[in-house]
Amino acid sequence: MKSRNVVIVGGARIPFSRSFTDYFGKTNHELAVPPLKALVERYDLKGERIGEVVMGAVIGHSDEIAIAREAALDSGLDPHTPAYDVRQACGTSLEGVIAVANKIALGQIEVGIAGGVDTNSDIPVEFTRRFTHYLMRLNAAKGGWKRFTQALKFRLGMLKPRIPAVVERRTGKRMGDHAEMMAKDWKLSREDQDTLAVESHHKAAKAYEDNFFDDLVIPFQGLDRDTFLRPKTSVEKISSLRPAFDRENGTLTAANSSPLSDGSAAVLLASEEEAKKRGWPILAKIVDAQTAAVDFVNGEGLLIAPTYAVSEMLQRNNMKLQDFDFYEIHEAFAAQVLATLNAWESEEYCREKLGLDKPLGSIDRSKLNVHGSSIALGHPYAATGARITATLGKLLSQEKGKRGLISICTAGGMGVTAILESPE
Repeated sequence: MKSRNVVIVGGARIPFSRSFTDYFGKTNHELAVPPLKALVERYDLKGERIGEVVMGAVIGHSDEIAIAREAALDSGLDPHTPAYDVRQACGTSLEGVIAVANKIALGQIEVGIAGGVDTNSDIPVEFTRRFTHYLMRLNAAKGGWKRFTQALKFRLGMLKPRIPAVVERRTGKRMGDHAEMMAKDWKLSREDQDTLAVESHHKAAKAYEDNFFDDLVIPFQGLDRDTFLRPKTSVEKISSLRPAFDRENGTLTAANSSPLSDGSAAVLLASEEEAKKRGWPILAKIVDAQTAAVDFVNGEGLLIAPTYAVSEMLQRNNMKLQDFDFYEIHEAFAAQVLATLNAWESEEYCREKLGLDKPLGSIDRSKLNVHGSSIALGHPYAATGARITATLGKLLSQEKGKRGLISICTAGGMGVTAILESPE
């Protein structure tokens, strides 16, 4: 079966907002619907059955088991449109893009939507498993006496709440702790991290001034832009902040790390033939994608997996790291971005970890995250991949013959990457 070209038609997202503020109490479902509705209305899909909708969330309640399906049902699409959830930490919506693109490439569907949503402002607060098991046994008890004796087993300590924490199950460390370890391993300075963070804010603010995000960000809850932007920030201003993870010797701070964020994003994909037939814009073509994982328990950096994925993808496409006009590297932490760049430049790392006979080399930093990234715009975990895909797609649509590289690190020591190209 011959593979078909898959193209990005358009993207939409709500403004990303600081957690526990503007979207406080809003559910994943409430945040997931607006970007889908925007794409349905913009591309005249109301009442139409499309190939599929793929979405996901990293953090959700037990009743949020079908976010994609429920959002699709409220989007205006024909109810016969199938949908399913995916979850791969911060790579969730890029993984969704890959899943939809693969089906389009194989001819199984013509049109699909991929996206993601997350909110820390409606996280599930659970009781202990001990209390859960107590209630289950109480509910299952037959007869008054058995129910009474089970009820007597209640202990007040069972009611101690369990608030979800973003920690690695196998190490017990927060992602920031792991990023701090990477910063020390790669000898990253605080100044370099702060500089990258400040650049992210300045570039994102300039993109808003130039109206770049006008058709990508849709108004929601009285907001029309992300709430994290600090256009006048400087290295001098943020240099006084205390380290956020290693209080004594750390270099990661709240300013050079992505903030806790709420938001959602979605991308419309189609076969090239279908897009042309419908008269839809073609922003970019999806060329290839790759995922990878590392053994972070035994010494590898938790967030370094994209270096593996990019290397494998480049080899498969007979390309060099320098063959790109734009690099979109998710800014989970400034340290993660800098560690990735250093790894690609390291002869020892590329030889021993990636199996290469020479380093991948350096990139032109002026091509990196040219309109800002997660530090300045925010990072609702599952939404970031769709945000980046739509942003890079629009960038590539502005000039022919351009290429873009996406690199996203995730919890669990994984990485999700992709190559996009300008339309012909």
